[in-house]
Amino acid sequence: MSLLIYAESSEGKFKKVAFELASYAKKVAESLGTTVTAVTVNNNNVSDLSKYGVDKVLKVANDKLSNFSAKAYADLIVKAAQKENSKIVLLSSTTDSLYLAPLVAVGLDAGFASNVIGLPVNMSPFQVKRSAFSNKAFNITEIETDTKVLALAKNSFGIVENQSSLSEENFEPTLTDADFNIKIESVEKGSGKVTIADADVVVSGGRGLKGPENWGMLEELASVLGAATACSKPVSDLGWRPHSEHVGQTGKPVATNLYVAIGISGAIQHIAGINSSKVKVVINSDPEAPFFKVADYGVVGDAFEIVPKLTQKLKEFKAANS
Repeated sequence: MSLLIYAESSEGKFKKVAFELASYAKKVAESLGTTVTAVTVNNNNVSDLSKYGVDKVLKVANDKLSNFSAKAYADLIVKAAQKENSKIVLLSSTTDSLYLAPLVAVGLDAGFASNVIGLPVNMSPFQVKRSAFSNKAFNITEIETDTKVLALAKNSFGIVENQSSLSEENFEPTLTDADFNIKIESVEKGSGKVTIADADVVVSGGRGLKGPENWGMLEELASVLGAATACSKPVSDLGWRPHSEHVGQTGKPVATNLYVAIGISGAIQHIAGINSSKVKVVINSDPEAPFFKVADYGVVGDAFEIVPKLTQKLKEFKAANS
């Protein structure tokens, strides 16, 4: 029996969440005295997984899987789990994996726990800690089924190097036409140096920036911090920024180490979507902005004065410490 993880990749490169998932799986596998197997799609550069404890990789190569298809991907993960006799299947909490996990659980007749934020509390009975109510509470979930599917919350465990000896195997699961009954018309990808999904730091702007022409100062700050840029829902609705940058409960949820909100008042849906971020910094001219109630650090003032000064100070700090 081996633990199975789905190691997500994009354009032939593993996403950061794949390494966090591998790190988590290795720790669980050690407590059970077993190994970790990863299944990956259209990615031949798998050696990096060995740094984080993966013992075996099942490599799926199929041109039909170039675009994500939840049904097809779920079926191949189910078949991989059956092949490896995996009683614990681990996925991340990316948008794609959140589609996949329930389908995988149904396919394996398994219990499913989402938003897992720590190692199992107990192995028998099997219990895990989860976040609930938009990260406002926690609960302990017990899974009684023989096979278990877990979705690990992003940035909840961290990446831990644990070198292993990796074996590779080509895996060719049989997929039917029914797996591809959804036709993909087009795929739009956000551009930028750092993607929101992989970012440790996010710099986000709201209507307080007054227009798309003022986004340059936010992008400059993000560049200095090595951060991804993001925005609130009203900003993307107005067309100031692409919808791929919309973060929040109704956009992309983020769980970064640092989240900087500039000119965002803090609607409840936005806060719910970023509440898992470890440190939240808010810059707003309105001292009554709701965001200040959940901020770790808050600055009341004009963003057009504060942000350029902050960027300059950070540049000077980096120069002095490089």
